[in-house]
Amino acid sequence: MLFAEPRSSRLPLLNFSLSRRIGMAGLLALCTLAASHPSSFAQTPSASQAKKPVPDSKSSGDAPDDPGPLATDISAELKPKAIQAVVEKVAKWQVKVAEPTFNRLWTYAALYDGLLAASRTTGDPQFRDAVLKFSEQENWQLLDNRFPHADDQAMGKAYMELYLSDPKGSRKPVRMANTKEIMDRLVVRPDDPSKLLWWWCDALYMAPPVLAKTYLATGDKKYLDYMDHEWWQTSKALYNQQDHLYFRDERYLTQKQANGKNLYWSRGNGWVMGGLVKVLEIMPKDSPYRDKYIEQFRQMAEEVKSIQGKDGLWRSGLLDPDSYELPEVSGSAFFTYAIAYGINEHILDRKTYLPVVEKSWKGMLEHVYADGRLGSIQPVDAQPGKFKPSSSHVYGVGGFLMAGYEMNRLAGGKKH
Repeated sequence: MLFAEPRSSRLPLLNFSLSRRIGMAGLLALCTLAASHPSSFAQTPSASQAKKPVPDSKSSGDAPDDPGPLATDISAELKPKAIQAVVEKVAKWQVKVAEPTFNRLWTYAALYDGLLAASRTTGDPQFRDAVLKFSEQENWQLLDNRFPHADDQAMGKAYMELYLSDPKGSRKPVRMANTKEIMDRLVVRPDDPSKLLWWWCDALYMAPPVLAKTYLATGDKKYLDYMDHEWWQTSKALYNQQDHLYFRDERYLTQKQANGKNLYWSRGNGWVMGGLVKVLEIMPKDSPYRDKYIEQFRQMAEEVKSIQGKDGLWRSGLLDPDSYELPEVSGSAFFTYAIAYGINEHILDRKTYLPVVEKSWKGMLEHVYADGRLGSIQPVDAQPGKFKPSSSHVYGVGGFLMAGYEMNRLAGGKKH
């Protein structure tokens, strides 16, 4: 059974029981899916499962014992045609298996980011259309029953992208109205001295890019100002200035891996680097804030490069790879996405970092199955862990598709 990642508004204790671990996330997902998808099910449901909604921790993916053979019809060549082909293959499979369980939770929000990127990579509108269809079905509403939780704001990235993608004169206000209303509530919220707003590092992917996109849509600097203030509050608490990595949250500040090194979670740091990309894409070149983000981005990229595995990928515990048999593709995907972006935008030196993403892209393709499944993705969690080779979850696929977009740019592919 998969355990839901601790996402409550309070820092959870380490010794909490199974029922408390799954209770809040499960209840939220049950309510959400029951309202919008009465027949929601996991990627490979049984007949009984198909009759009732399931918690988010299960509906984000699965890990069958027999996923079939690995793909033999894809190439790791750094050429647009090869990159676009594998993006198309993985995106088609994921839409086919996941569209029946589309929802507004953070897990799927990352997938929608990837699907929008996949249409830009391939020129195939079906992936964007799937996100647009679901957004319209949800009336462009974010989850809003535990404000100001960043996870519930994550789908605002897709809403705002679909709003901004239309020419200025024909943009549809409904697409951004609810997201802006929630961001307006957020930016006037005073800090709580007893607790960070974004107390877990994943939050830096979920909410800051939504504030940045709201700034882009409105031109109102208050959204960037608030984002910047909160980002560095989180960084002060969780970013290790010596290791140049983020602890997932304050519970892990003193925890160690089996080899005695600090415990840094691969996907958590991937979320942060992905968040840095999405903020830097929007932040004006002359912004007084920009240099701080560039510096942190370069620091993290250098550290990630230095600990890359021989297979091109990273383990779920970054500084103790020997403790983890399989590479972890969701963290690896976000690292690839971020580093390729850094090369494309001349933030990172091409000669130094191109070998990194060539190796990581090739390494990820070794976990693509014949039907398009992307495996070796850690289930929902908050720390390093173990999983099956077939394990596939929507947020990891989202990261992979975004990496494909930047790899296609790197290879000189046409922008759609």
